[in-house]
Amino acid sequence: VQLVESGGGSVQAGGSLRLSCAASGYTVLSGCLGWFRQTPGEEREGVAARGPSNTRYADSVNGRFTLSNGNDKNIQYLQMNSLKPEDTGMYYCAARRYGECYFWANNWSRKTWYAYWGQGTQVTVS
Repeated sequence: VQLVESGGGSVQAGGSLRLSCAASGYTVLSGCLGWFRQTPGEEREGVAARGPSNTRYADSVNGRFTLSNGNDKNIQYLQMNSLKPEDTGMYYCAARRYGECYFWANNWSRKTWYAYWGQGTQVTVS
């Protein structure tokens, strides 16, 4: 399984970015994907995730970020609007092993719950 994030960049506060997570060896529509972000010296925190017929967002991004699946079954997007400086960080997508999405609602934001990780894409908001 390989996950590749893209779409990061530098924007001014109030701007928008759309991140992509392209998966190989993993069908996004059939699994559980999460998005995390991390800044230097801080823990990696869960931002959003899509699981079995549901989507979750951290309180800090709810209403501003939106997850969607692409027409390609192996890609997922994180649309980020009304960006704030505190949204700055390295953004990662992560995937849970197939067949192990049980208890997703209680675990979606735990980084240890995911088996596969991308290399990250940097988002800087000034």
